[in-house]
Amino acid sequence: MGGAPANFACHAQALGARGAIVSSIGADDLGRRLLECLGELGVATDGIAVDVARPTGTVDVELGMDGQPCFTIREGVAWDGIPVQAAALELMAAASAVCFGTLGQRTASSRTAIRQLLQATPAAALRVFDVNLRQSFYSAELIHDSLELANVMKLSDSELPAIAELLNLRGSVREQLAALLERYQLRMIAYTRGADGSLLWDGQHWCEHAGLPATVKDTIGAGDSFTAATTLGMLQGWPTEWIAATANEVAAHVCSCVGAIPPIPEALRERFQWGNDQALRSA
Repeated sequence: MGGAPANFACHAQALGARGAIVSSIGADDLGRRLLECLGELGVATDGIAVDVARPTGTVDVELGMDGQPCFTIREGVAWDGIPVQAAALELMAAASAVCFGTLGQRTASSRTAIRQLLQATPAAALRVFDVNLRQSFYSAELIHDSLELANVMKLSDSELPAIAELLNLRGSVREQLAALLERYQLRMIAYTRGADGSLLWDGQHWCEHAGLPATVKDTIGAGDSFTAATTLGMLQGWPTEWIAATANEVAAHVCSCVGAIPPIPEALRERFQWGNDQALRSA
């Protein structure tokens, strides 16, 4: 089980928030297994539609010698036609944060649905655009329009060069990130650099973290866990240094495990103290 927004919701749930997924699955065995797995993880599935015409989405993943994944993403699957259902709109209206990406918008119907759902979120909610450039499923227009809807951006060092070319960004890494934050009036940009840690920019403070050593089993889901921990830290009003330290520790742990959503150690969970009114959603 995987996929960036689903991984995000599962990691958020593991860190003590209330995670929910808005998507679409097929009326097949894989779809039923997904619902069972999410139920075991405590992630809400009210926002997941069942498509009787298309199969549950699948992705072939091959790991290189460095543990980095290569994806072949199947087309014509259920999440290519995410509907706007009443249950999903209710989830969005109650959300403290919502995470969305590039890949989920590869078809016009899902793109329209995701943007309609984002419009239903409270004005104060974090709208996290997690860039995930996969195969040919992105464009300058898609990235620009997504940033217009977001107030937080997460991207990696492998994605910034492509974004800089598409959006005509110039200068150093910091200059490009600063230009993105200013151009789209973002609250924060989270820039990950694999084993070299991360760089956070909130318009006032740069927070550079060197990363933590880890015996890498695979890197799948590590970036999503970083995004979840960063989002939860923002919701709790942490200083950027606290956010960076915890997000890097969570990501290092995920890298040291097999699979996208391994169990999170209790010591990391305990750093997040949640009230009953906290909610986190994923579309």
